[in-house]
Amino acid sequence: MHNTRVLLTGGAGYIGSHMAKVLQRAGAHPVILDDLSKGYRDALRYGEVIIGSTGDKRLLQKIFSQNRFDAVMHFAAFIEVGESVQSPARYYRNNVMNTQVLLETMMEQNVQNFVFSSSAAIFGEPQKLPINEYHPSAPVNPYGRSKLMVEQMLADYDTACGLKSVSLRYFNAAGADPEGELGERHEPETHLIPLVLRAASGKLESISVFGTDYDTRDGTCIRDYIHVLDLCQAHMLALDHLLSGKPGGSYNLGNGSGFSVREVIEAARRVTGRNIVVHEEPRRIGDPAQLVADYSLARKELGWIPRITDLETIIEDAWRWEKQMLA
Repeated sequence: MHNTRVLLTGGAGYIGSHMAKVLQRAGAHPVILDDLSKGYRDALRYGEVIIGSTGDKRLLQKIFSQNRFDAVMHFAAFIEVGESVQSPARYYRNNVMNTQVLLETMMEQNVQNFVFSSSAAIFGEPQKLPINEYHPSAPVNPYGRSKLMVEQMLADYDTACGLKSVSLRYFNAAGADPEGELGERHEPETHLIPLVLRAASGKLESISVFGTDYDTRDGTCIRDYIHVLDLCQAHMLALDHLLSGKPGGSYNLGNGSGFSVREVIEAARRVTGRNIVVHEEPRRIGDPAQLVADYSLARKELGWIPRITDLETIIEDAWRWEKQMLA
């Protein structure tokens, strides 16, 4: 990985900022492009930084003409499901159209390797569990549709232009940099673990649990949480896979086992030693009872195995970050 040059879009965001650190620590040279619409300037701690949009064709041409990139890692996406339903145009413009501009510029500059942040949202309502790569794709919101559209574009670009890509479909990214430098921040925050920790820290008065009558072991939804560093490791393996000339593909990334909402809250109580007030609310429309990944293809073809699978460890890293945000 030494001296590998990577254009990393969305590097001021949650996963992108961790990825920049992992790349630089591995001896690679990340160049970050982020417009700071969702990311944070203080998360830009590693790599060379350029402020701008992936949809800015002129800027992209300038960046590619001034650098020799071995690959592009694409994290620059809007990710809030509810917002995508209310403002689909923003999601199709940013997640699909801007990605097309990026791919077009890569083709012009003969950069042939692309690692894409996809999502389990491409599958929609699960028909069987755990979810493998052959599960039907039937996204139920514009966010999921935008991710699936890009995956389909990538397959077409491979056929037409020889662009090689790996699409990594995250289930629930969680945790934070164990060294405490980086963590998860979204405004508005919609992810369970940071919301629970905000309730533990006193930033929120309580946490809402939506639905307690699901057909699960304790009646609450079950999700597959994967530590952000395990996600970064999957990206490193995907990059190595492409740079060694192997064909691209799409891979599901999760722990292969899920934790319920109640289990997350209980683990957070143990880790923080704080009381967390819970309000039980009716189910939300479109929330599946369970989402759990089958990651056996990623293990077989990329050699990827998640290392940080203990829920309390994931929450401990996130809590360390949350406490720093209070300081």
